[in-house]
Amino acid sequence: MALNLDLDTYLNQLKQLVNIDCGTRTPSGIAKIADVLTPMFEQIGFHVERFQLHNDAGPCLKITNKPDAQFYDVMLSGHMDTVFPEGTVANRPMTYDDEKAYGPGVTDMKSGILSAWYALQAMTLEELDRLSIVVALNCDEEIGSLYSREWLESIARQSRQVLVCEASRPTGNLIRSRKGNAKYELEFHGVASHAGSALADGISAIYELSHWSLAIKDMVNLSTGTTMNVGVIEGGMAVNVVPDYAKAIVDLRFWNTEEAEAIDKTLREMAENPFEKGASVTVNRVTFKPSMQPTADTEALITLVSEEADKLAITYGWEDAGGGSDGNFTAALGIPTLDGFGPMGAGFHSDKEYLLINSIQPRIQLLANVLKRI
Repeated sequence: MALNLDLDTYLNQLKQLVNIDCGTRTPSGIAKIADVLTPMFEQIGFHVERFQLHNDAGPCLKITNKPDAQFYDVMLSGHMDTVFPEGTVANRPMTYDDEKAYGPGVTDMKSGILSAWYALQAMTLEELDRLSIVVALNCDEEIGSLYSREWLESIARQSRQVLVCEASRPTGNLIRSRKGNAKYELEFHGVASHAGSALADGISAIYELSHWSLAIKDMVNLSTGTTMNVGVIEGGMAVNVVPDYAKAIVDLRFWNTEEAEAIDKTLREMAENPFEKGASVTVNRVTFKPSMQPTADTEALITLVSEEADKLAITYGWEDAGGGSDGNFTAALGIPTLDGFGPMGAGFHSDKEYLLINSIQPRIQLLANVLKRI
């Protein structure tokens, strides 16, 4: 069935979703998004189940055409949260011109959710009868799927393959692999003393942090793509006091998950042997996503998608992306996973976020055609 898309209707639907403050830490806003989406999917014949995984989180939605299925031919993955705080919509609600749409979450990833909804409508009754499809929309992707990871993985384990509806790149590229990532909070403890009259009695937490910063710099391996960045530091209370506390937040990105685990081991060994005598260090890995790497089965899926993109004369390529998505989790389970099935856009996590309007229909058509081939 050919795609039936009225652009004005689409943009109005998109505006309804974008103009709701739904940052990860605004669960009531995510609940409003779920309230909008539930009847939309139900009206096209899909069953919607709502999950409240944690009191601090918004709801997640499991949407399927076969509610009794034990196995799914394909899982479509997306998220309902954004990175933006309450009040963002009031300051910059969705707007658009002839070329682009703008607004918080317009391309990351409200447009991707709509892509899934429209692509499913393009399927015939026969195709829907043949296939078991599940759409998993979670509430906390922007903080590393802290609450929903196990829920997502449980659905992915029942699925033959996963298509993630995050945005495709402005170049048209889809995503075949993504770096893994982790965030560390390092806390340094020393002994406070007067810096003028009792300097030798103190143990500086900031000096310990400084040693760690240089050691972390030496762990960077650009040849393998492993990067680390001490991005945020804090500590000290006055210039004449030896600081007894300091904190650093560290970003880790990697292609090789084993290398990341080796770094984790090194950091914990360092904590057992502080540089400054008498100091102590706590290592807390706050978030972790394994890298998303293609397998032989993924390569076969890439071939299928490429064939359909060629038929539509879409400009595209296959990109290895530095940022992570929920596809990192599903790929790490060994399930063929590809990403970037939403419309084209960029400026993620900023006030420059945009969606390329002329990519909406062809990208939905591509997703629909891929689903028909699966």
